[in-house]
Amino acid sequence: MTPPTPRTHGSARLWSVPTGPLQENALLVAGSQNQGFLIDPGDDAERLLALVRETGVEVQAILLTHGHFDHIGAVEPLRAALGAPVYLHPADLPLYRLGKASAGRWNLPFTQPRDPEHPIAQGQTFTAGDLTLTARELPGHAPGHVIFVGDGFVVAGDTLFAGGIGRTDLPGGNHNQLIEGIGRELLTLPDDTSVYPGHGGWTTVGREKRSNPFLG
Repeated sequence: MTPPTPRTHGSARLWSVPTGPLQENALLVAGSQNQGFLIDPGDDAERLLALVRETGVEVQAILLTHGHFDHIGAVEPLRAALGAPVYLHPADLPLYRLGKASAGRWNLPFTQPRDPEHPIAQGQTFTAGDLTLTARELPGHAPGHVIFVGDGFVVAGDTLFAGGIGRTDLPGGNHNQLIEGIGRELLTLPDDTSVYPGHGGWTTVGREKRSNPFLG
């Protein structure tokens, strides 16, 4: 099977794979040395593992933007298959631990993953070869939500979408906090920065500044 064509940003390559019934975007990100990270493996573990093997990317860690069940459903089998540690902001650990119960409300099968090995903090950097991602805290959709900023792109999770923003009516949500965080951590990036959200297609910071109805 031929892997999907990645989008490129300098030496970085990104593969976005919609997973599970909620079509959550899992992302594989790698630099020129083919070392990288798997971000938000929400479901479809075998499909994601096949992508990793087809591309030959050496996954250094599994990074999570937040702990909602649709972003963590494939964590356990992929952690085992790849031997990669899992990182999550500690403020989202309670949501993470409720994954099976939350999926059950949708009548969806779910394998509850073991706790992450490591925390994520504001400004923490993750390096794999010549690829560097920087975590920025952006709560509001979830208490411990983070985004990962690379060179010319950002993995935004469920904060900013093409024409929308993350839900804030879930436990731990806060609309004002989300809007303030988007302004502080995302809209201050260059306009041509590509935004890879947790659901739907990619967009840019400039496009959302101009046309997102929630950011007026």
